[in-house]
Amino acid sequence: MLATLKNVLSFAEKKQTAVGAFNTPNLESLCAVIEAAEELQLPVIVQMAQCHETLIPLSVIGPIMVLQAEKASVPVCVHLDHGETFDYLKQALDMGFTSVMFDGSGMPYEENIEATKKAVQIAAPFGAEVEAELGCMGQREFGSGISQDDASKIYTDPMQAKDFVERTGIYALACSFGTTHGLYLTEPKLDFNIVRQVREKTGNIPIVMHGGSGVSKEDFHAAILAGVRKINYFTYMDKAGGTASERYLKNLPESEPRFYSSVRLEAMQAMKENVAEAMKIFARM
Repeated sequence: MLATLKNVLSFAEKKQTAVGAFNTPNLESLCAVIEAAEELQLPVIVQMAQCHETLIPLSVIGPIMVLQAEKASVPVCVHLDHGETFDYLKQALDMGFTSVMFDGSGMPYEENIEATKKAVQIAAPFGAEVEAELGCMGQREFGSGISQDDASKIYTDPMQAKDFVERTGIYALACSFGTTHGLYLTEPKLDFNIVRQVREKTGNIPIVMHGGSGVSKEDFHAAILAGVRKINYFTYMDKAGGTASERYLKNLPESEPRFYSSVRLEAMQAMKENVAEAMKIFARM
């Protein structure tokens, strides 16, 4: 069933858990995520990031995401991840996305506030919630993480977060507390006090954890107990599909034909298993 971001994150707040948010830039990943959520009977968030437009256009995958969410037996929020332009946000909202993230984290602070306020105004007539990002978490989904030289830049200032939330009217905040997009170059140094302080200063706004791939189960649970309610997860799920495809082709006898249909099923099953394990951790099962 199609759900809003508020629906699923309110559930997480009540249960003191987090909801997994998975980028699904192809049908295989979309089916893998929803099937895993249905088997575990957990709410889930499926996402399309603007940086994935080169993989598949939003105009193609977006309506399919909404349709699959409507047909699902569990609550499914359809979310735009890292929206960078107002036109792209509007395109997602017009096709039925129930929440959007506007990413102005690369802008000067005051410009980020003004742009995020406009994103909230655009989403309001659709009844959609807005997530925003404050801080630095390295490159986007296909990045190779953040270097040690950038370590001082990746922690959100709780007082600045308070000002940002009050002035923009966002529903959820992607908070920088030591995680990074993509593959980690060094072991992450997570500061859970940042999460607790941001929650305290902002009236317990739902905190979003970007850069979830590669974090330990123990650190996920610590982050959740500190106040993280949405966890973005893509890199290791995508890697699981690629590894399964490679293994399948390597083990296939030379006499057997290389059918894409068979490869995609292997990839989908591997992604489903990877996603299910992540969901169990986020739900503290």
